[in-house]
Amino acid sequence: MPDRSLSEKLFRAAKEVIPGGVNSPVRAFRNVGGEPFFAQRARGARVWDVDGNEMIDYVGTWGPAILGHAPSVVIDAVTQAAKEGVSFGIPNRHEVEIARMIRDFVPSVEKVRMVNSGTEATMSAIRLARGYTGRDKIVKFEGCYHGHVDSLLVAAGSGALTFGQPDSAGIPSDFAKLTICLPFNRPDLLQELFEKQGDEIAAVILEPVPANAGLYLPKTGFLQLLRDLTSKHGTVLIFDEVMTGFRVAKGGVQEKTGITPDLTAMGKVIGGGLPVGAFGGKAEIMDHLAPLGPVYQAGTLSGNPLAMAAGIAQLKEMERRDGWNLLEQIGQSFETAVRDALSALGRDLAFHRIGSMFCLFFTEGPVDNLDDVKRSDFEAFRKFFWAALDRGVYFAPSQYEAGFISLAHGESEIAKTAEVTCEALKIALA
Repeated sequence: MPDRSLSEKLFRAAKEVIPGGVNSPVRAFRNVGGEPFFAQRARGARVWDVDGNEMIDYVGTWGPAILGHAPSVVIDAVTQAAKEGVSFGIPNRHEVEIARMIRDFVPSVEKVRMVNSGTEATMSAIRLARGYTGRDKIVKFEGCYHGHVDSLLVAAGSGALTFGQPDSAGIPSDFAKLTICLPFNRPDLLQELFEKQGDEIAAVILEPVPANAGLYLPKTGFLQLLRDLTSKHGTVLIFDEVMTGFRVAKGGVQEKTGITPDLTAMGKVIGGGLPVGAFGGKAEIMDHLAPLGPVYQAGTLSGNPLAMAAGIAQLKEMERRDGWNLLEQIGQSFETAVRDALSALGRDLAFHRIGSMFCLFFTEGPVDNLDDVKRSDFEAFRKFFWAALDRGVYFAPSQYEAGFISLAHGESEIAKTAEVTCEALKIALA
């Protein structure tokens, strides 16, 4: 058992000054029991805690570390940008360069605005959609998380086509009443909803590949149906590609599927590890934003030169190294290792992967939506998580989270992960 005494001491101190001891809930390890470790440093595919324990990392700061931790190209870019000024509050050249890159990479984007987080991106996209259409109602899907926006932090109501209920204290019920929450991958309910209320719906927002309830994929035809219904009824279709954008492909899920939304929320990879978000889409819609239009959105640190420089450097390095094809190859090696481990144990647990994102569910049979995820054996997952961590492999501390592979995950990391995965599965499934 690794020594984590200094992490334990720091966590006790943190709980005295930070609610729950963490600045984002999943970091508290509540879903797996026990207490979190405190990171000291990270490089490549590995992270070291304050007690000196070394781990192969498949969390990757929840997605942005696509090159691995502390890549020299990003550090050099941030260092140079910082020498020129860490913040201006007026336009800088980095904003224009990254906006051009996003426009060139993402099929749906004609114009883009930079913000400071994924939450800010989805919040602003929803406001813009409402301002553009003059409608109030929005549709989201169970298991799709879009940040802690009041109108989006909503659970399903009592019926599939009813308005949602607040999923957090502090959200007025009237806010939630404007949000309809549907199960993912249910085209029948989607069609029924649009037949009844289609002309009242401002926007449909979804993760085209949901990655905040594990990781599951849209069934064939589901995204096309969404595109067809929203186009027919004048509803704005919003893809939340904060996680999948610039990771599963250069242009995200919309590049892989050929389904083009009206607006896209982005983040993670385009900040190189620094706080960032963005939303973009059709110029006709984006031009409704102030100062051109009546929809107000602003941010003191939006387009911060450090985050912009980091994102530019990371995207350029991905292009230079043909990074997305390399990640597919690494991801395939990783998937083979996991499936071999499962096969050796005679178990058919659901394992999903798209590019460099993955999730192992502790349940058999198809996993197509949140209800399927809830069938997982969460106690087995807890045992698996700690068995892997104690052996030097750090997976996401929740069955509801996806894992991330980086270009820094080489053959030695994959080989050790396969060995540890097999040992941890034996413990979890005993």
